[in-house]
Amino acid sequence: MSRFRARGPLVAAALSAGLVLTAVVAPNAASAAPAPHTVADDVPDGYYADAEGKTGQDLKLALHTIISDMTKVSYSQVWDAIPKTDQDPDNPGNVILLYSGKSQPASQHGGGVDQWNREHVWAKSHGNFGTSTGPGTDLHHLRPANVKVNSIRSNKDFDEGGSEVDGAPGNYTDGDSFEPRDAVKGDVARMILYMAVRYDGDDGFPDLEPNDQVNNGSSPNIGRISMLKKWNDEDPPDAFEQHRNDVIYNDIQHNRNPFIDHPEWVDSIW
Repeated sequence: MSRFRARGPLVAAALSAGLVLTAVVAPNAASAAPAPHTVADDVPDGYYADAEGKTGQDLKLALHTIISDMTKVSYSQVWDAIPKTDQDPDNPGNVILLYSGKSQPASQHGGGVDQWNREHVWAKSHGNFGTSTGPGTDLHHLRPANVKVNSIRSNKDFDEGGSEVDGAPGNYTDGDSFEPRDAVKGDVARMILYMAVRYDGDDGFPDLEPNDQVNNGSSPNIGRISMLKKWNDEDPPDAFEQHRNDVIYNDIQHNRNPFIDHPEWVDSIW
């Protein structure tokens, strides 16, 4: 049973009426008045021109071609990039940790249990790409996470259920899956699906594909797609996620996560 929290009577009414809302809030804000935001307004003119009007595999192929035009970074460069991509908007010297939501000094990274490290949201063992430049260093799925929580997540697939994660309230895990907190469920979904489009088997790396199972082991698959689609719908892109996409595009890799700009494309492809 989903633990996704109700978003309040106004949002519930809007959703039941078929409206699509984009919340513009800080990632840990308990409540804030939504501000109007159109995701497409932030996209450079013409960036998705070759994808417009397409669906299914044609859309996926067009997006793959678009987002494969990128500047790659090394794994060591990720340490310097994350303080920019995941900067706490209320405390510029800090980063927001993905699973716990904690704001922590950017300088406190490493291997200690109270430090943060580089979490591969698409677990690097799913396809055995490791930390090689490419999928192993792609900032669109590399996020800061508490070392202990990162270890608990390990390489588990994504699903709902289990026991609450120690040190990261709102996250749950069992023997074969991990459920992130409500505020980043959609973020996780869109990162996974970005990886499935960007790494399609044509550049020396595995063809990454989501499926609807757990226990995927070292195969280049991750699940569950039905849950990821649900999370994409329930947790639309917020200002933090959109800003992160802009920083990666403008300052570092020069490519975008299309599902942050157009979350409706998830259902068009899967």
